[in-house]
Amino acid sequence: MPMPFKIMSLTDAAAERITEIIEDSDKPVVGLRVGIKNAGCAGVSYTMDYVEAPIAGDDHVEDKGVNVWVDPKATMYLLGTVMDFEAGKMGSSFTFRNPNQTGACGCGESVTLAPADLKAIAEARAGA
Repeated sequence: MPMPFKIMSLTDAAAERITEIIEDSDKPVVGLRVGIKNAGCAGVSYTMDYVEAPIAGDDHVEDKGVNVWVDPKATMYLLGTVMDFEAGKMGSSFTFRNPNQTGACGCGESVTLAPADLKAIAEARAGA
């Protein structure tokens, strides 16, 4: 039986950081909502917001014990994405390894995304 396809997945570091964010929140939070918005010179940037209560119509991903909801307007652009959390000397941030990314601006503030190739995903799921 094939595994159900996840819109996106989390690394251990991302799951740990999201758990910390939820635990440190001043209000009851059940997870994060990920989306995209028009921004920057390359086209779009990723958005993240606290989720106090799930929004009807959002796609739900549960990975490594963490709940993430995806704005349905972003789903086609996030299929297959791996969300990570990276910490370094100059700062820390969530990063997205997105197979639908076709470009990025020089400053790293925005990316260009194309809709996911549903035929390729179906073929991959079927083992073709």
